[in-house]
Amino acid sequence: MFPAENLRDWRGEKVIDPEGDKIGDLEAVYVDTATDEPSFITVRVGFMGRHRLVFVPVAGATVLPSAVRVRYDKKLVGDAPTIDTDGELTAADEPRVFAHYQLPYVTGAAGERRLARR
Repeated sequence: MFPAENLRDWRGEKVIDPEGDKIGDLEAVYVDTATDEPSFITVRVGFMGRHRLVFVPVAGATVLPSAVRVRYDKKLVGDAPTIDTDGELTAADEPRVFAHYQLPYVTGAAGERRLARR
């Protein structure tokens, strides 16, 4: 996995699926609050004037010379929970993001959120 600082350097670069199809552009990095390691990225998708941000896990992602390749296909990512380009992920919506990718979701011991934008 890449350090958050390095992955943030890829903001604005394209994100592609395993087949090389462009999903969108990397917008932000969300870290796991327990480890401070990158956990999800948001990818800007949509058409001019109708952009939204989708969440994609970074586990298994690789960095190429001109893109970040995630291990999830474009259709699955396109169906993922979204937020507006100026929106925030709410605590109530956080479990849906994990569930979409069939990833386990557990809050901290005191109910802390799992994701924080960096």
